[in-house]
Amino acid sequence: MNDPNAAQGALPGLKGKLGLGPLIAVGVGLVVSQGVMVIMLQGAGFGGYGFLMTTLIAYGLALTYVFSFSELTLMFESPGTLATFTEVAIGNFPAIVAVFSGYLVVAMFALSAELVLIELMLVEITGLELPPGLLLLLLLAAFSVLNILGLDVFATVQSALSFVMVATISLLGIVALTGWGMPRPDEIITESVGTFSGGMFSLIALAIWGFVGLEFVCPLVQESANPTRNIPRAMIIGATIILAMYLIYCWGALIYVPTETLATSPLPHYNYVQAVLGKAGLFVLVIAAFTATCSTVNTSLAAVPRMIFGMARNGQTFAVFGKLHHKYATPWAAILLVAGMTALPILFYGVNADAILVLLVGAAIAWLLAYIIVHIDVIVLRRRYPDLPRPYKTPFYPLPQVLGIAGMVYAIWHASPSPELTAKVFSIAGFTLVVGAVLAAIWVRFVMKKGLFEPESPQFIVTE
Repeated sequence: MNDPNAAQGALPGLKGKLGLGPLIAVGVGLVVSQGVMVIMLQGAGFGGYGFLMTTLIAYGLALTYVFSFSELTLMFESPGTLATFTEVAIGNFPAIVAVFSGYLVVAMFALSAELVLIELMLVEITGLELPPGLLLLLLLAAFSVLNILGLDVFATVQSALSFVMVATISLLGIVALTGWGMPRPDEIITESVGTFSGGMFSLIALAIWGFVGLEFVCPLVQESANPTRNIPRAMIIGATIILAMYLIYCWGALIYVPTETLATSPLPHYNYVQAVLGKAGLFVLVIAAFTATCSTVNTSLAAVPRMIFGMARNGQTFAVFGKLHHKYATPWAAILLVAGMTALPILFYGVNADAILVLLVGAAIAWLLAYIIVHIDVIVLRRRYPDLPRPYKTPFYPLPQVLGIAGMVYAIWHASPSPELTAKVFSIAGFTLVVGAVLAAIWVRFVMKKGLFEPESPQFIVTE
């Protein structure tokens, strides 16, 4: 049987350089953001110690999409990832919708929200008085340049950011658990608060956000050393590191901070650090928040542009986004596109975290839809092309796919952070999907001149 990559044609310019360590740093760095630091503490506030079990369940749910992405990524070895999988399974239209709505738009709002949060945090703690948005745009420009300069610079920066971030957040939890910090309160109420009658299962929709984004390792498949070994391991090890960090982090918070404060405070990590380390701990908070935000921005500017790059090579978007820098062999046009889209909410809304975070929750529903699509892709391709070479196969197939689809549907249904925001959140998600669908339909029908749900034939099928 021929080498599938040779038949399909490896995309020029992308070279395998990234080992297991940098790939783990990519997955961890994207998932752990300042927003997630807040969400996980709020979950601990609502669920008390039961939220630790909920986090374990969310970890298991995350592994289902890790298995699906690993199987498909190593079948196709394309930076287009979800777009490439889906065009072969169910057609170009859902492929473009999945990437546009589930990644490009979500990344735009996620990065904007993260940058706004870090500016608000720095202003609150340091008293800096800068023109609103200036620091955010400077950081965005700096990380765009670093990603254009190539993998060597990216990997060094990302590994350093992820290490400092994980070490700082874990250290905070360890200090709380051991009692090395400020004296522990005499009594902390750890019962659940709020109206979550379903117990720990009702909080899965909240906990799953702590594990969303590990698949951002996959667009780097052609730039990975030994991807068959390193891509699945990077995501699984990354998820396990994140799980351990969250359990230590949330457990320590429940010892020092009342659950009501964790559930209702807009900055529960601020309350947590002060309770454990006092005012001197604000320096620790700045390090954790700043490295988490910078890590998320750096990873997104590496992964999402490579998805757009792969789509351009597949003919699913404008050809300019398939261009590589003549010296650094990086998708510079796609990087500039993602950076420009990230700047738009900041320029339009200003430094307004509430508005952007509401948009983020709505758009993130599309992210979970993308996970449902990747599970469907695995099932369809297993049935349609059972003999295709699969360097990695999902263990216990199709159980992870079935459980993954059910879990993501459940998480979408309970995605709204509060009843009064439900209509707004789902209207934003609906608008995002409609815009993506309209643009995708026009492109497939009038540019690609193909049927919306017409599957592509995988170019590496060998006819006996």
